[in-house]
Amino acid sequence: MQRGMLRGLAVFRWGTWVWMAVVVLAHRDQLERPLLAWLLVGAALAWTGAATVLLERNPAALERAPAILCELAIGMALGLAGGAVYAHTTNANEAFSSVRTIGFAWPLAGIITAGVVYGTTAGVVAGIVVALPRFVAPIINGLSIRDFGGHWYSLASTTVLYALAGGVGGHLTRVLRRAQDEVAAAQARERVARTLHDGVLQTLAIIERRTDDPQLANIAREQERDLREFLFGGDGKDPADLPARLRQAAARFEDSFGGRVEVVAAPDLPALEAARVDAIAGAVGEALTNAGKHGRAERVTVFVEPDDIGSGVVCSVHDNGAGFDLRRLREGVGLSRSIRGRMEEVGGRVEIDSRLGSGTEVRLWLPCA
Repeated sequence: MQRGMLRGLAVFRWGTWVWMAVVVLAHRDQLERPLLAWLLVGAALAWTGAATVLLERNPAALERAPAILCELAIGMALGLAGGAVYAHTTNANEAFSSVRTIGFAWPLAGIITAGVVYGTTAGVVAGIVVALPRFVAPIINGLSIRDFGGHWYSLASTTVLYALAGGVGGHLTRVLRRAQDEVAAAQARERVARTLHDGVLQTLAIIERRTDDPQLANIAREQERDLREFLFGGDGKDPADLPARLRQAAARFEDSFGGRVEVVAAPDLPALEAARVDAIAGAVGEALTNAGKHGRAERVTVFVEPDDIGSGVVCSVHDNGAGFDLRRLREGVGLSRSIRGRMEEVGGRVEIDSRLGSGTEVRLWLPCA
């Protein structure tokens, strides 16, 4: 990530150097010390070329203090050169114009690099240090502090711009680095989760089902549950964490009825208010209770994902229990109040599909708001 930013700065460095050379060339008739001006432009060119070569051959060198200090020193010299190149200028506007025309943008690359490598504070300090010589340049040009007048604002603006560039460069690098670390950790966790899911978790489930020792079965179930929580996250303490709440409901079913519940949650679930999460988690819990108590289900799958238009979630609770005939069995209190009632209170709806001997599926739809 950091190397990528340095590559972007290399392009920026070349672009600002070309502009600096064009400006000096356009003002060649106004230069009293053209040799000094072109020497400074040449120094900037030499570093721009050297930095490009280092970026390809030894990029770590660009992240070390000597390289950064060298670029900052050239930037400070460019700021100071406005007074030396346009020496003996008596017109205040021309003097301050000269400060702006000698490499105004090129030093930003070194300032941002300092922020990228050493952090926000270092970037701000680098920006202020590089801007300071621009306060001296008008004095070299024959102006007194009294002549600065409203041009203080111009100098202050340059200082603020340089400091902000360095600070923002450092801050963005820190944010991107943290995001990169989080993505890397998530990818590593996903790889471990896949491996353990296909191996350890399945082994624990087999031990739990086949052992005749209740204590061993209980240990295997607890270990599997703890491992799932570690791999898939969520401790249930956040009332708006729907996957964690569903896993809690699954754990209660396993403790009460001894069956197995697999909770599958899509990674792009929309955010839900805590009250809506309470409703759907409660409805799923009641559906699981019915599956264990009335359906004598041994395996249940709970799957939750965004709906087709992305404005809510849909959750399916599918068990392998005895099932029932929807045409003959009237809905009980648990189904009518604990499932339908909960969902309807928050604007959701329920659909049930069941047949004798084929298990039951309870489908829940819930809008985000």
